[in-house]
Amino acid sequence: MPTPIIDIIIPAYNEEQSIGLVLDDIPKKLVRHILVCNNASTDNTANVAARHGATVLLQPQKGYGSACLKGIEFIKDKNPKPDIVVFLDGDYSDHPEEITELIRPIMKDGMDMVIGSRALGRMESGAMMPQQIFGNWLATTLIRLFYKYEFTDLGPFRAIRYDKLVELDMQDPDFGWTVEMQVKAAKFGLKCVEVPVTYRKRTGVSKISGTIKGTVLAGHKILWTIFKLI
Repeated sequence: MPTPIIDIIIPAYNEEQSIGLVLDDIPKKLVRHILVCNNASTDNTANVAARHGATVLLQPQKGYGSACLKGIEFIKDKNPKPDIVVFLDGDYSDHPEEITELIRPIMKDGMDMVIGSRALGRMESGAMMPQQIFGNWLATTLIRLFYKYEFTDLGPFRAIRYDKLVELDMQDPDFGWTVEMQVKAAKFGLKCVEVPVTYRKRTGVSKISGTIKGTVLAGHKILWTIFKLI
């Protein structure tokens, strides 16, 4: 692949403390659009993101998937279309500079989708709650059993060819987004691989794993999504 066009989608809900750090660490020469999808934030996320050079998209409908879908909607109206879309969280738990490692299997090895695996990489102590680790194990085990695809993580830091992303016809508006993408990739026979990524404690409090309600809802939605798509 010649020099690819890469767009980045960053869903963000009340991430004013971290979004500037995320944006500053993105290797700008690699990417075309950096899209911060402001997901009904009540803080200063949008202004901070704009000051740090991002294109800010407003998504008043709450939900992780809703924010990601807003970014995809923006890209669909652009010409030329990107070759690769990278998804990255706005909480500064991932290392944005590792985008180079994330896109390499697509550019060099012809992969369709690359998952940044926290399980395979270096993870700071306490960066993931025990329920997150168990949930990841359970979800990836079920994907292996039902779809015969080997994943170790539902990590949100991921890259996918744009044409393949369109084929997947993503729909989930909230917690099921990452697992929907991986299950559909398995069903459609996409060439997938994982690369180790570094993971640190997020900046601020998690809106999902930081609460019992969020953890239960996310776990239920992930399992429901897996069985729904069988």
